[in-house]
Amino acid sequence: MKAYLKNYRQSPRKVRLVTDAVKGKRVSDALVELRFLPKRASRTVSKLIASAVANAENNFKVASDGLFIEQITVNQGVTLKRMMPKSRGMAHPINKRTSNIAVTLGTKKTSKKASTSSSKDSKSDAVKEPGKKKVAKKTTAKKAAVTTAPKKKATKTAAKKKPTTKKSAKKTTKKVDTKKS
Repeated sequence: MKAYLKNYRQSPRKVRLVTDAVKGKRVSDALVELRFLPKRASRTVSKLIASAVANAENNFKVASDGLFIEQITVNQGVTLKRMMPKSRGMAHPINKRTSNIAVTLGTKKTSKKASTSSSKDSKSDAVKEPGKKKVAKKTTAKKAAVTTAPKKKATKTAAKKKPTTKKSAKKTTKKVDTKKS
């Protein structure tokens, strides 16, 4: 259940603003949102999503009610290179960028997602309660990693060795005095 649009004559950076707004939403909600989005790419993206829905209905015999936008990617296409004449006979380059857009639709299956999520929870040792976020259980390995954290370095005064001669004692005190002031 895919649809592609190649060499759409607008930069990918501008098109991604539109596609990020509808990523992961139901198809009906995405089409309504695109209708009222004040961007040039919104009309093209809505046509592409409608094409993907038509592909799903005709080729895969899937009802459009349960479809959602599983993945929508915008990649850079061919760049048309032009030159703009400037002063003193110079020419500056102009890059006219194009986009390649790919839409993948998916169907929401509640029974399979519930069974796969429960198996994932048991693997990650996470506790999930309805209406709350996943909270990871504390393990002994994590506690051991916390207790074996490196200790802080000793203070500067404890790290310095005591001088044995009077000359070296004077030098160290002078250094300490200059640092303080």
